[in-house]
Amino acid sequence: MTAYDQRTLRRHGQQLAYHRYPVTDADTAVILLPAMGVPAGYYRRMAGELTGLGIDVTVADLRGTGDSTPVATRAAGYGYLDLVDDADVLLDEVTPELAGRRILLLGHSLGGHISSLLLSRRTARGQDIPVHGLCLVACGLPYHALYGWRSPFLYGMATSMTLFASVRGHWPGYGFAGRQARGVIRDWAHTVHHGRFVDPTLDAGLAEVKIPLLAVTVDGDQYTPPATITHLTDKFTATEATRFHYSHSAAGSRLDHFRWARHSGGLLPQLTGFINHM
Repeated sequence: MTAYDQRTLRRHGQQLAYHRYPVTDADTAVILLPAMGVPAGYYRRMAGELTGLGIDVTVADLRGTGDSTPVATRAAGYGYLDLVDDADVLLDEVTPELAGRRILLLGHSLGGHISSLLLSRRTARGQDIPVHGLCLVACGLPYHALYGWRSPFLYGMATSMTLFASVRGHWPGYGFAGRQARGVIRDWAHTVHHGRFVDPTLDAGLAEVKIPLLAVTVDGDQYTPPATITHLTDKFTATEATRFHYSHSAAGSRLDHFRWARHSGGLLPQLTGFINHM
């Protein structure tokens, strides 16, 4: 497996961990924010394939996952906007090292939510956008009304998870999402119930994000049907979204919401082509 540098940012008594796969003299770079409950190490094979193509890679551990702290407890009930703060700090730390390179911000599932909200907030504040493109993989807004006959089940599941996490102080990861802070579950459930992010200003602000967008649907994705991805990308009205469907046949393996990252070889030509035209 490809070696990486384990790095840690310390702030407010917490640590934000990330993996660096530096490539000397690379022209392009990818910064990846993972899915809910998925540690940075899960993407190691994909990172190795990207570095083999001469692309510099950084993969974060989201707060409470992998080596990032704090672990979700009653005292640590952080939500989406706290994860956005972390991503903001990560960009400011990593992007100076990537100066002069085309940078793709890649968000998988929850990581795509955080990436989108980060770009919305930076745009609204008139801050520098240090990345040149956004890629959302298996990432949509899971509005229950888009799930057909599964809608009542999903709505009820989101409601039950929110109540359970509120009472217990965190979500322990029973069958879904891994151990999560009650705020993360609450904010995710808001997208299920209402089809929009919990912060209405940032949700509306997606319409002002102008960088190129690539949205990838995945065969076998049990959580993110194409309609949910369209529901999210339709909010980016100031840019044109490029769509790509990653199939079992292109991957040479069975895929699902997570397995695509371990079988990403067939997706890389699309990613590199998008990066080269950002």
